[in-house]
Amino acid sequence: QLQLVESGGGLVQPGGSLRLSCVASGTIYAITAMGWYRQAPGKQREWVATITSGGSTSYADSVKGRFTVSKGNAKNTVYLQMLSLKPEDTAVYYCNGRIYGIDYWGQGTQVTVSS
Repeated sequence: QLQLVESGGGLVQPGGSLRLSCVASGTIYAITAMGWYRQAPGKQREWVATITSGGSTSYADSVKGRFTVSKGNAKNTVYLQMLSLKPEDTAVYYCNGRIYGIDYWGQGTQVTVSS
């Protein structure tokens, strides 16, 4: 099993930046990929970015060039650096981890972009 805890959300003005963190515990040696999803009010959860155990990254078109997903020195930590934030980035951001083909989720952290 995998436990995921996110942090770093908050209120930021348009054009600002935030860095989200996710710390995994449990069967971390079996993690094949970690990533971020988000869910805005009244909308379905959508994929944002993924980083594989090998370090390959991929991004949704809506965040490409503005967001960067990375791993910390400790293999159980993943970050999402968000730049040039827009009001439409407002959502609850969830950390995702996959082991043995099963997805695990954190509790989410709120990001609000507003002036």
